[in-house]
Amino acid sequence: MTSSSTSSTIVSSPGKVLMAGGYLVLDPAYSGIVVSTSSRFYTVIDTISELPAPGPIQIRVRSPQFLDATWLYFVEFDGPDVVRVEQVADNSASASATKNKFVHLALQRTLTLATELKSAGTLQNSLSHGLDITIAGDNDFYSQRAQLSAQNLPPTLESLEKLPPFNKTGVRLAEVHKTGMGSSAALITSLVSGLLLHLNIIPADSFATEGGTESASEGRKLAHNLAQYIHCLAQGKVGSGFDVSAAVFGSQLYTRFDPTVIAPLMSDSTPSHEPLHPVISPSNEAWNYRVQPFKLPPQTRLMLADVDAGSDTPSLVGKVLKWRKENPEEAKKLWDTIDTLNTKLAKVLSGLSDTETKNPTAYRKAVKYISTIQSVQWLANPNITQNGDHAAFKAVIETFVEAHQITEDIRANMRKMGELSSVPIEPPEQTALLDTCVSVAGVVGGGVPGAGGYDALWLLVCDPPNCPREELPSARVERVWSTYKDLDVSPLLASESIAKGVRVEKLEEVKGLEEVVHAH
Repeated sequence: MTSSSTSSTIVSSPGKVLMAGGYLVLDPAYSGIVVSTSSRFYTVIDTISELPAPGPIQIRVRSPQFLDATWLYFVEFDGPDVVRVEQVADNSASASATKNKFVHLALQRTLTLATELKSAGTLQNSLSHGLDITIAGDNDFYSQRAQLSAQNLPPTLESLEKLPPFNKTGVRLAEVHKTGMGSSAALITSLVSGLLLHLNIIPADSFATEGGTESASEGRKLAHNLAQYIHCLAQGKVGSGFDVSAAVFGSQLYTRFDPTVIAPLMSDSTPSHEPLHPVISPSNEAWNYRVQPFKLPPQTRLMLADVDAGSDTPSLVGKVLKWRKENPEEAKKLWDTIDTLNTKLAKVLSGLSDTETKNPTAYRKAVKYISTIQSVQWLANPNITQNGDHAAFKAVIETFVEAHQITEDIRANMRKMGELSSVPIEPPEQTALLDTCVSVAGVVGGGVPGAGGYDALWLLVCDPPNCPREELPSARVERVWSTYKDLDVSPLLASESIAKGVRVEKLEEVKGLEEVVHAH
């Protein structure tokens, strides 16, 4: 492995939480609120340091957090515009048996696009020394319960902070317990974006600007379209794509693309005889997804927990869609109701950001006040006057009350959908846990993310500045989680990502990444 990082390309992509829009986001008629998280997937691309042996070009991919996670590929060019990427056994017999469809397809299809845009000769030159690729995900993508119990540490944020970054899981990739934060979408996005940059398929500054699709570069949009396509191909179906979109663009209101755009490319045959670029190109107007930048209100924070029961998302989704198909009128009425609430929630939360800009003093006082009492009491106190800015102060509290009520209404309607479709979207155990959490002083609202089930929850809590840690609402929530008896709740370190979507990194600035890259 080369020790110099000067020629390295290092790219990261965030995980996601679908706060609102579960199931609905599958239909282009509806949108979802997707928050990108501070937990990221990193791809580090170097040239292979050893002198290349005569023979095919080699690409070595390693994921050091897992056992037997090294994959070796040979790259061969058949004529001017066909590239083949084949997995071969490396020196480790145990690793030769494992396959990684996500990595293999990402390499194969990105190199295919590269030959279309660059020419085989140019690409052969760029790859002549081979590639050494390291992939690593932040700890939050995988359950750390086993690692915590091995060190006799309780499942708390403080304990998680003691674990080394990119902690070894001690298991093979297929056996890892994921936390549902979009690891495969973040992995594909970081790998595809890294390859496009490293091979000069897109300009070096493609990820320099941030924001939604309107301000995004053509390079970022190309990375989005290619990552969406490869992710769908690897999963064997066209999903809604909100997870890849969050990995590329950051937190957003997401409206999906029409799946027919990539239908011509959804064949597993290698090489595909259909040219990629005409379909994948950002100038292809059939990519009709919509991304509207979104952020959580100031002085609030997202709290996430892994609930150890697990649910099988595809089977939940299949049952809900079957119910929708069999009961179109009932389903449409309920989905329209939920969509109205989701849209309202996005508007109310965005409105709080505007309020803070216009009247920061009243906003700060209101957040401090409501962080000390339960939501049912926020408007109950007759003395919520504050030195002359009474109206502004009260207006902020009223908006937070509205946000709280909308999240509760969304939960109620999602439970109704669960009952009608016989799917545990918010199972009774999760309802009891969420009700307990939402009744904690300073908690705005919560829910089960995405398709629901037993595996996770999110909360939006007040986070007033200059407050001792033990007095923060987040500390109260943690105490509830650590003493909760009916479900095993383990917090995640992730919060909302301030840096939007894909970004280029420096090796020395990402804690622990250099050690992972140089690990053998």
